[in-house]
Amino acid sequence: MYGNVAHNIYNENNVGIESPQKLVAMMYEGVLRFNAQAKKAIKDGNIEKKTYWINRSISIITELIAILDFKYGDITFYLEGLYNYQIRSLVHVNIEDDIQRLDEVSKVFKGLSDAWRDVTDVA
Repeated sequence: MYGNVAHNIYNENNVGIESPQKLVAMMYEGVLRFNAQAKKAIKDGNIEKKTYWINRSISIITELIAILDFKYGDITFYLEGLYNYQIRSLVHVNIEDDIQRLDEVSKVFKGLSDAWRDVTDVA
């Protein structure tokens, strides 16, 4: 169900991606964008849109897990655990309309995005 999200994002946006590093940066940005939409939907009381946007974020995070390369050791296992925790948090948000927890997930992905850009020199 969630497989190949990164490829689909690439095809949907028809964006020329120069590197896998750029794709990961776009995926982090996607989670942030979709979480912002989910937050708006919660505030508007729109259950259908909230669920749609949260599911989009979860799909991207699932793809981030799928592309982890475990040859890099501890950092990879840490990211896997962090990503899984963020998925569980988003499920909680979807059930409880917990904006504070949604903001926490967004804060984590903002930090990941900033760190990724620093270490990869992705603009």
